[in-house]
Amino acid sequence: MDLVEVLPNRLHMLRFPIGQAYLWQDGGALTLVDAGNAESAAAIEGAIRSLGLLPERLERIVLTHCHRDHVGAAGELAARWGARVLAHRLDAPVVRGERPVPEPVLLDWEIPLYAHGLTVPEAPPTPVDRELEDGDALGFGDGARVVHAPGHTDGSIGIHLPRHGVLFTGDCVAAVGPPMLGVFNVDRVRAIESFRRLAALEPSVACFGHGDPLTVDTASALAEAAAGTPA
Repeated sequence: MDLVEVLPNRLHMLRFPIGQAYLWQDGGALTLVDAGNAESAAAIEGAIRSLGLLPERLERIVLTHCHRDHVGAAGELAARWGARVLAHRLDAPVVRGERPVPEPVLLDWEIPLYAHGLTVPEAPPTPVDRELEDGDALGFGDGARVVHAPGHTDGSIGIHLPRHGVLFTGDCVAAVGPPMLGVFNVDRVRAIESFRRLAALEPSVACFGHGDPLTVDTASALAEAAAGTPA
């Protein structure tokens, strides 16, 4: 796992072989956005300690959606350190193991990528302490809010920190080179609508579920990519 500073003393990316998570600091209080795969709890704890922070200060784990490379270690970390797990109401039953993971409608070129993604260990059923809705306040980042961004999954969300100009897009948007619509969507049309909604927030920093964060000309790059994505 790689640990990458995005904003000094505020935001780090935790990058795994497939997917990534983000650690946000409010003083000593910590929030994790997504939680890597089911085998990544020890690496996440080690990353927190390497920054001179205390894992017992992890207050919440906000899941952008229900896929295994984002949910995996959430339950173990929550049980170990007392963090609360948050997920959108529509994805929470999947996170808890009450419903199956929704099958995406794959484009031809996505099929081999999807097969590779399934090499990530399955996420165990994970309790969800709070079910989220669009616009909900999240209690960190000086006013972080939920932005419902369906299409990748029904309960996919973005997380917007307007006072810091930061946007976590989950897998609605990816950045393999320039930003692009994320892959493996259950509803491509809704995913494009969500991409445009997220781009309209005009963040200065965009953090993706896959790909390096965007910190330069972010708003214009997102707007151009969203406008140019064909249905």
